[in-house]
Amino acid sequence: MNIAAYPKYDSYQEVKISWCEELPSHWTTQPIRNLFTESRRKNGDGKNKDYLSLMANRGIIPYSEKGDVGNKMPADLSGCKLVDVDDFVLNSMNFGIGSFGVSSLKGVCSSVYVILKANNPASIKYYERIFQHPQFQTFSQSLGNGILAHRCAIGWDELKNAHFPVPPVEEIQAIAAFLDGKCATIDEAVRIKDEQIRLLAERRQILIQEAVTRGLNPDAPMKDSGIDWIGQIPAHWEVKRLKDVSRSVKTGRTPSSSSVMDYFEGGTIPWYTPGDVQDGGVFGASEKRLSPSAISHGHVDLFPENCIFFIGIGGTLGKANISRVPASCNQQFNVIAPNKDIVPDWLLVWLNVSRDVVFNQTDYTTMPIMNQSKTKRIPLPVPPLGEQEEILGTLRDRRAKINAAIALKKSQITALREYKASLINAAVTGKIKVL
Repeated sequence: MNIAAYPKYDSYQEVKISWCEELPSHWTTQPIRNLFTESRRKNGDGKNKDYLSLMANRGIIPYSEKGDVGNKMPADLSGCKLVDVDDFVLNSMNFGIGSFGVSSLKGVCSSVYVILKANNPASIKYYERIFQHPQFQTFSQSLGNGILAHRCAIGWDELKNAHFPVPPVEEIQAIAAFLDGKCATIDEAVRIKDEQIRLLAERRQILIQEAVTRGLNPDAPMKDSGIDWIGQIPAHWEVKRLKDVSRSVKTGRTPSSSSVMDYFEGGTIPWYTPGDVQDGGVFGASEKRLSPSAISHGHVDLFPENCIFFIGIGGTLGKANISRVPASCNQQFNVIAPNKDIVPDWLLVWLNVSRDVVFNQTDYTTMPIMNQSKTKRIPLPVPPLGEQEEILGTLRDRRAKINAAIALKKSQITALREYKASLINAAVTGKIKVL
C-alpha cells in the first residue's frame, strides 16, 4: 500500500484552488456551477411514495432501511424533492460528516436536501470522489453557516462558485473506474476485519460468561442453579442475591444547593455520571470533581474504594464500572459496596455479563428503572473466594490476548481507511497517473 509506487504525470501547473496546490498541466479547473445544475423539482401531486434517506457514508437508501434514527418521513410527500438515478444528493446540514452521495434510486427526499444533476452524467462518479476529498470537505465547511463546524448549512449558493479539477473525459472515466475497483477491494478488506473484530468480541464474551457460570474445571460436578437464565453451575458454588454479598446498596445524589457549583470548585473527589462509564469496567478520570465540603455538608455520599457503580435508569441501565478510589456519583447510579464474601471484580464482571437479562426483565412504560430494591434481588453465582480470584486472573490473561488481537485489527482498519483516502486524494488531483 504505497502511493509512491504509482506513476506521476510528466508536468504540473500551479492552480488557484485553495484546497489543491497543483494539477497536471493539461487539466483545467471549473466552477461547480459549470459542472452541475441544481434541481428543485417537487413531488407536487404526491404520487411518488418512494421516500429516500441520506445516511452518512452510505449515501441514498430507501427510508425503510434507515432504521429508527434521524428525521421521520413526513406524512405529506407533496413538498418533497424528486430524485433520479445518478443525481448527486447532499444534506446541507450534515455535509461535513459524509451525508452525500450519488443516487442509484428514483424517488423523493427531504426538501432540505440539495439535488444536483451533472451536466456530463458520465463524470458523476469522479465528481463524487472529489466531494470525498478531506481537504475539499474542510474548505467547504468554511463556506457554511452554523455554530458547529460539522453542522454548518452548505447549500448550492455556497458551493456553486467553488472550483473542481477537470481532466479530459477519458481520464475522468479512467480515474473513476480505477477508484471504484481499488476502493471496493479496500472496503471488502475492512468488512472482513470488522467481522473478525465482531467474532473476537463475541468469543471474549462467551469466555467470560462460561468462566463465571461454569468455572475453569470442565470436569467439575454440576448442579441446577435454580435460575433459568443462569443454568447449571459447579456443585460447590452457591447462588446468592446481590444483597447477600453487599454491605450496602445506595443511590447517588446531586448536590442540592443554590450555589451547587461551589461544591465543584477546586474539587478532588470524583463525582461520576453515566457519561463517565467506559468499556473495560474501570472508571477513568471523571468529568467533574467535588470539593470535600460537598461531603461534609451532607449534600452527597462518599463511597469507599472498590464500590460498583451500577447505572439504574435509561438506555444504559445495567452498565457498571468500579472505582479504585473513594468517589461519589449522581442519582442515576445504584452504588454497591461488596462485603467480604465476594471479590469486587467478580461482582463487576457478573453485572456486566448479566446486563442484557437484567435490562430485559425490567418493567417500565417510558424508561427502564432498577431501584435499590430490584438491584438487591439480582441473582449471581458465588464460588469460594480463592476460586473467584483464580478465575478472574485467568480471565484477565485471556481477555488481554483477545483485546490485543482486536486492537491490531482496528489499527489495520485505520491504515486501510487512511490508504483509501490517500488514494482518492492522489487520483482526483492528478498526483498519480492511472490511465
